[in-house]
Amino acid sequence: MTFNSLQFLVFFMVVTLWFFRRKSQKARVWLLLIASCYFYMSFIPRYVLILGGTIIVDYFAGIQIEESEGKTRKLWLVLSLIVNIGALAIFKYYNFFIDNIHTGFLIFGKPLSLPMLKMALPIGLSFHTFQAMSYTIEVYRKDQAAERNFAVYALYVMFYPQLVAGPIERPQNVLPQLKEFREYDWNNVKEGLARMLWGFFKKVVIADRLAMIVERTYGHTSESSSLALFAGAAFYSFQIYCDFSGYSDIAIGAAKVMNIRLMENFDQPYLSRNISEFWSRWHISLSSWFRDYLYIPLGGNRKGEGRQKVNVFLVFVISGLWHGANLTFILWGMLHGILVIFFPGMKKDKKEQKNKRNSIMWIPLNFILVTFLWIFFRSENVRGAWGYIKKIFEFKGGSNYVGLGRVELLFSVLLIAILLMREKLLPGHFIQNNKRFYTYTILMVIICYFLGVFTENQFIYFQF
Repeated sequence: MTFNSLQFLVFFMVVTLWFFRRKSQKARVWLLLIASCYFYMSFIPRYVLILGGTIIVDYFAGIQIEESEGKTRKLWLVLSLIVNIGALAIFKYYNFFIDNIHTGFLIFGKPLSLPMLKMALPIGLSFHTFQAMSYTIEVYRKDQAAERNFAVYALYVMFYPQLVAGPIERPQNVLPQLKEFREYDWNNVKEGLARMLWGFFKKVVIADRLAMIVERTYGHTSESSSLALFAGAAFYSFQIYCDFSGYSDIAIGAAKVMNIRLMENFDQPYLSRNISEFWSRWHISLSSWFRDYLYIPLGGNRKGEGRQKVNVFLVFVISGLWHGANLTFILWGMLHGILVIFFPGMKKDKKEQKNKRNSIMWIPLNFILVTFLWIFFRSENVRGAWGYIKKIFEFKGGSNYVGLGRVELLFSVLLIAILLMREKLLPGHFIQNNKRFYTYTILMVIICYFLGVFTENQFIYFQF
């Protein structure tokens, strides 16, 4: 049941209407928990048992951490982390490591046969794991009280809008909201629905339309001109942004309708001037997670410049591995880490603040750099990524866009321009006026209906 499906729209309306008919917060929590389980089971039903097992362990671990002292507290934390990381390692990375072990033994002429796991990756497992780990870590740090209500805790890590692709929430933000009864708020409903519509627009009108161009470009690299290949890479930058941020918009909007506030996950990342700034604007919930639970515990910048660079590099390598069990993701993370280390960002002195032209000129250059890095993310293997980049720099002429017409290309560029103008110029509260809200809603529905690509393409980050 993807967000861009009729099934989800029906599900959302039924659950939301039923939610507001409940007269107690306890009933609302159970309703949302059951609905979230149904939502997750609509993909592969049996995988809910994996999440259920980690939820039970983390629930009791949180209570034991709070009630214990000394080494016992740490043992319960370690148990929780082992269970969560272990589940992720088995289902996401086991085959990757086994395959590389096989390759290593073949290099030395000693074939080795180890069993491979014949199971698909449980959808959204990486997001669920990181959110669950943040809870037990916060309880261990005594920054969050252990949750005694099992249904409330389970809903915290199972809340359907952000279950499979974030934002990765902290317990301090969500848990109190799940225990507070709030009356129906029309302003929240308007803001939430408008946010959802914008997310649908980004997904079905922009991302899925660009996906057709990107798919043809990456599938016909040898036949395309250098300009076509660069255009395909640039379109992928906007495809993955609209796909992922579109999901976040729908998740944040759906929660907002039910008076639940989720954290923002994107802040116009392609207007960044350097890679460091890009990561402060892109997938904010993941970047802040790595900062708080990995970078700072490793020592951050407190142990000298050399150690800081090692910490930064390690965080980005792990971030790449988090995205997928493939060398392309690891290399993508490594390259980002290297750029952050050696080009940490422009110094914000008074002269630079006055010289806005000098500041703005870095935005397109940084976008081009990020676009080339996305090639590794999008390619099936490292050889394919290098081949794609090499073809771009061959400066092969011609106008071969793999069967795409100029009208389709120009229309895609127009959609990107609309995206940038809308997110840059219109504030989130512009639809507070009822007349504006109704006009906006009707317009967005018409645009999505007539211009949307309704093939129910899965969101890119579902695979992580």
